[in-house]
Amino acid sequence: MDKKLELLAPAKDLACGIDAVNCGADAVYIGAERFGARVSAGNTVADIGRLAAYAHRYRAKVYVAMNTLLSDEELPRAQRMVHSLWEAGADALIVQDMGLLETGLPPIPLIASTQTHNVTPEKVLFLEKAGFKRVILGRELTLEEIKAIRAKTSVELEFFVHGALCVCYSGQCYLSYFLGGRSGNRGECAQPCRKLYTLKDNAGDTLAVNKHLLSLKDLNLSRRLSHLAAAGITSFKIEGRLKDQDYVRNIVTFYRRELDKVMEKKGYGRPSIGKSLAAFEPNPAKTFNRGYTEYFIDGNPADIASPDTPKFVGEPLGLVFDIKNGSFRIHGADKLHPGDGISFFDKAGTLSGSLVNGVVDGRVRADNLKGMENGTAVYRNLDKEFMRAVQRLGAQRKFWLKLEFSDVDGGFLLKASDERGAVAQAKWRGVKAPAQKPEQALDTIRKQLSKLGETEYYLESLELKLSKPYFMPVSALNDLRREALAALAAELPAGPREEAKLVANEYPYPEEKLDYTGNVLNSRAARFYKRHGVKEIGLAAEAGADLAGQPLMTTKFCLRRQLGLCKKGKEVEPLFLEDGEGRRFRLEFDCARCVMKLYFKGGEK
Repeated sequence: MDKKLELLAPAKDLACGIDAVNCGADAVYIGAERFGARVSAGNTVADIGRLAAYAHRYRAKVYVAMNTLLSDEELPRAQRMVHSLWEAGADALIVQDMGLLETGLPPIPLIASTQTHNVTPEKVLFLEKAGFKRVILGRELTLEEIKAIRAKTSVELEFFVHGALCVCYSGQCYLSYFLGGRSGNRGECAQPCRKLYTLKDNAGDTLAVNKHLLSLKDLNLSRRLSHLAAAGITSFKIEGRLKDQDYVRNIVTFYRRELDKVMEKKGYGRPSIGKSLAAFEPNPAKTFNRGYTEYFIDGNPADIASPDTPKFVGEPLGLVFDIKNGSFRIHGADKLHPGDGISFFDKAGTLSGSLVNGVVDGRVRADNLKGMENGTAVYRNLDKEFMRAVQRLGAQRKFWLKLEFSDVDGGFLLKASDERGAVAQAKWRGVKAPAQKPEQALDTIRKQLSKLGETEYYLESLELKLSKPYFMPVSALNDLRREALAALAAELPAGPREEAKLVANEYPYPEEKLDYTGNVLNSRAARFYKRHGVKEIGLAAEAGADLAGQPLMTTKFCLRRQLGLCKKGKEVEPLFLEDGEGRRFRLEFDCARCVMKLYFKGGEK
């Protein structure tokens, strides 16, 4: 089958990017020095070039995120940066601001960021016609909605399968900017969705007190990869450009294995080469998560939020008993080891944590047990031994190698070929002495030629084509192997880099009017939309749009549904959120569309 499935991994820096490639990623996305949607995860052009050079050895790709809104003053610098990134070896550019398309770009393929709010067939088709090679779909889409988009488009479709979830539709969140001037569309989100809120109804009655009511669990679609592939997804994206190497190694290794199972079963191909050999057993439960959800993939689930804490609670261990003298008992205490981290919710419902000092005879000693009572549920949020294995062992990525050893006139010949398409050979000249111990001689040849050690190869096959068993010195066999591998490296064929030519056209945008949610911040973006038939263009929030009385968040997540208050499409009254600073927000519910909107109601901004 021609269809290839790409595993796309995050990288906050060069080291994480190399780890992602080693663990089996077919592509890596990384932030540019400026203009990325994670302002604290920028990387120099030089480092991105180094990452591209490393990834390209495995025919893996590097996509650079420059997916923030840009001012007119920033566009020239952004344009220069794109040219530098292309020259450095970047394979594609992830963008939100259409003004970039009007600046004169190199032939770098373009990927439409999820920040461009890609949730309808009409929008995705427009982006395809505008010249984008790929569109990153909104996380909120169901399988059926993805299928509908695929049926009307031919552009590559990318979808998040793992990681943190924004409660708001991507690119449509203005709460952080409204409250403190930190714009999510400029890479500076202050994450007000992870704060504590109290919820009240229209009569002023309290429905929930001091809960993280807008904080969602993390996405985990590892069970649904085959369904997504069948629906039309070809790039499976892991979120996490702020995550560390432990997360990247663990999660990428896990998804490499899961995606390989789908590929083998369904006959899909893979865009990169090289086999990832991990020396640890990956487990998504052991690195940071807020609990896992499959989100809206099957429709409208009730339980997708993480209201108790936005932090990592960990794996459940059980209920404690017999607490005394800084220690407790728990069934299965032997699972814990000194240095492990444990967490629990104290009497006030606040998440507390401690480090394990030791485990003796089923009794666990820990630093801080304040607030713990008999019957408290305890979790492990740091498995020291697992993390040590991930950090120490990591993964290596190697190419398969095929060897053929034969006798020729005047000596022996070793032919080598690898999965990159390179072919080479090495010859040993000397007297061919028949083996006095044939089986032992053949075993020695196999053993020495198979010693690949720390090379970039693993042995796929070794074929002996000898007219008779010969004796050959171990040193000669080793020299022959090394010479053949060196010749193979010199024959490495260079893979072509994909180019894309952007041709301006007038294919109509799905709407004739754009308000502040169109996120048009510069004159070039306005020119782009006007050429595509948009007749009225409002200011972006960051350009001074008046957000008073406007929705600051639009979410598919519904607090009524979460709390069991859904009226199943019937008209409902608004609810009200209050934060710790005394600010009030009105929640309105469009039940026909299953959408919740958040408005500022009052209080100090």
